[in-house]
Amino acid sequence: MASNLVGSVIEAWQELRIHKTRVMLSLIGVAVAVCAITTVVGLGGVAQQATVESSERAGGRAASLYLSASMNDGSIPTGMPEIWRTALERYEIDFASRVVNTSQTVQFANGAVPVQTIGVDPPYGTMHRITLEKGTWFTDEDQTRLAPAVVINSVFWDRLGRPDLRTHPSVTILGEGSTTAVITGIYPALSWETEPAMYMLADALTSLPSGAADSNSQFGPPSYELWVPVDVSEQLVTALQRDVQGALGSEAFVQVNRQDYAAYQDGDPFLSLKLTVGAIAGLVLLLGALGLVNIALVTLKQRIREIGIRRSFGATAGRVFFAVMMESVVATVVAGVVGVIAAVLIVKSPFVEDFISQGQVTDFPPFPVDAAILGLVCATVVGALAGLIPALVAVRVKVIDAIRY
Repeated sequence: MASNLVGSVIEAWQELRIHKTRVMLSLIGVAVAVCAITTVVGLGGVAQQATVESSERAGGRAASLYLSASMNDGSIPTGMPEIWRTALERYEIDFASRVVNTSQTVQFANGAVPVQTIGVDPPYGTMHRITLEKGTWFTDEDQTRLAPAVVINSVFWDRLGRPDLRTHPSVTILGEGSTTAVITGIYPALSWETEPAMYMLADALTSLPSGAADSNSQFGPPSYELWVPVDVSEQLVTALQRDVQGALGSEAFVQVNRQDYAAYQDGDPFLSLKLTVGAIAGLVLLLGALGLVNIALVTLKQRIREIGIRRSFGATAGRVFFAVMMESVVATVVAGVVGVIAAVLIVKSPFVEDFISQGQVTDFPPFPVDAAILGLVCATVVGALAGLIPALVAVRVKVIDAIRY
C-alpha cells in the first residue's frame, strides 16, 4: 500500500510537470485562497493580542487582584503598610503595587493647572504594560531621589514644549510648599485623553508638603494591586481577605476581588473575534474551492483521450480515479505551501504589524502554527474535493468513446 501511494504521488507529480502551464493557471486561485485564509487567521492573532494588551493596560494582567481597606468611619488603617508587606512576603508575590489617586497643581508657563496624578510602585508598569515614548519607567533607585521622579503623558509633554529628557527637565508642583519634580519618562496619551496626567512613586506622592499621607481631604485610602497566577487567584482572594480582615479587626471594611479583563468574561472572551475571523476565512476558502473545481472540470475534457488510452492498456477504474484525484491533491498541497509562506511574509512584515496593532502591541505573538497547519489542511481538503468530481467523471467515461474523443 505504501509503495502504491508513493508511486501515485510520483506519477501525479510527473503529470503536473507535463501540464505545468495548465497547472500553474489553475493553482493560482488555490494559492491565493490559502494565503488569504492563513493571513486572516494570523492577523486575527495579532488583533487578539492588541485587544488583550489594551485590556491589561486598563485592568491589569490576568490575574490581577484588587485589595482595598478602610475603617468603618472612613479613615485609613494605620497598620496597613506593615500588613501589606507581610502578605507579600507570606505568599511570595513579586508583582504588587499601591495605587493612590489624587490631583496635584502643576505650574505651567501659562498658569497653574490641576493634573491627575497616580501614585504607584515600580512593578505597576509591568502589571499594566505601560509603554513609554521616551525615557524610562520608575526603578528602585528612584525611591531615594531628593527630587521626586514623574512619568508624564504626551499631552503634558506637549504643553511643556517637548523638552529633551537628556536635559533632565523638571516641573514645579504647587501646594503648601513648592516641590520640584524631574521628568524621567513620557507615555502616549490615549485617544480620549486631552488633559495632562502623570505617575509618581507612591511614597514620594504621599510625602509632598501639599498634604499628609493620612489626610483624607488630599489622599483617599490607597488601593493595592497584585498580579498572581490565574490558577491560584481564587485561593489568594480568600486568603488575603481572611488575613487582612483578621489583622484589622471587625471595625475595618476589607474587599478583595479580581479586576482584570478575564474576570468579567464567561468562557472564551475572544470567541466573537474568532468566529468573525473563521467566517471570513471560510468564505475565502469556499471561493477558492469553487474556482478550482470549475478549472478542474474544464481541463478534464482536454484529457479524455489520454484517459481512454490508459484504460485501453489495462489501467483499472480505481487506478484512474486515484491518479486523477492525486494530481489535484499534490498540486494543491504545493500551492498551499506557497500560500502559507506568502502569508507568513505578509503577517510578519513590520508595515502590516504596525498597521494592525496601531501601537497597542508590545509583545507581538509569533506566527501561529495552527494557522499554517490550517492552511495546509485546507489546501489538501480542497484538492481532494476538487479532484473528486473530475475523478468520478473520468471513471465513468467509456474507453471507446474516450479514444474517439
